[in-house]
Amino acid sequence: MSKLILTNEVSGLGSAGDVVEVKDGYARNYLIPNGLAVVWSKGGEKQVTSIRAARQARAIASDEDARNLKAKLEQGPIKITMRSGLNGRLFGAVKTADVAAAVSALGYGELDKRKIELGTTIRSIGRYEVTIRLTSEIVAKATIQVVSAK
Repeated sequence: MSKLILTNEVSGLGSAGDVVEVKDGYARNYLIPNGLAVVWSKGGEKQVTSIRAARQARAIASDEDARNLKAKLEQGPIKITMRSGLNGRLFGAVKTADVAAAVSALGYGELDKRKIELGTTIRSIGRYEVTIRLTSEIVAKATIQVVSAK
């Protein structure tokens, strides 16, 4: 087992700044090469505090704000306009950054694209359900509607 410090949020494992123990292969082959974690050391504790401070600065101010944002996100579909060909097939795919941009265009504030989970690859026009982690406890299930750019 390897002891690591997470530098980014990893779904199902933890948030940035958390110290976790994972299997050696997962650490060596996925987390460390992708920049999601660094090896834990005694000197790394200073890094943990700086990561946590940065996370707090980016975090939504309070649970009340997160609940209000969740209500806004769940009230109606978020419209995303993409170029498409015949039969509604998109040129490319909808990315988490596209969803974050659409949310900020609605005036709901900035969302971290890493907190958005699409579930499946979106490559055609239609309605889809996405999961947005606002805080560790508050999760919004938003609907996005992908429409064709004319």
